[in-house]
Amino acid sequence: MRLTVDFKNEQEKIEVRVALKAIVRKAIFNTLVYEGVDFDTELSVSFLDNEQIKELNNQYRGKNCATDVLSFPMYDDINDIDDALTPVPLGDVVISLERAYLQGHHIGHSFYHEVAFLTVHSILHLLGYDHETSKEDEKDMVRRQKEIMEIIGY
Repeated sequence: MRLTVDFKNEQEKIEVRVALKAIVRKAIFNTLVYEGVDFDTELSVSFLDNEQIKELNNQYRGKNCATDVLSFPMYDDINDIDDALTPVPLGDVVISLERAYLQGHHIGHSFYHEVAFLTVHSILHLLGYDHETSKEDEKDMVRRQKEIMEIIGY
């Protein structure tokens, strides 16, 4: 499997270093491997601040507040993926680095740990998982996130 990630930094509050992009790429790759994705994929990851992600959250989810991560999948279900496309576009991930920094600090995680977690969470959404549909789906997604985070060393 080949993975192409298009990074976009649209905020100025937190410096985006090569190490941050490497951790995001590692989280994406390991999530895809964990989920058995064996085809070439591409997606975009955008880094925003709280105000920018608040606007998107309001526009797309009707929630007028900042959030940590938003996922914009190309497919509702991984089984719907047209494998004739190569690489397969999975969708877009949008992370508030400002929120990730504050959440990580509050929880006691490093900034990189929190960004990795948000990335794993978002990729699972791109693959069709949704923790908001039922308690059972939430438990399943939490279990997957935990197992993937252990695989990548967190």
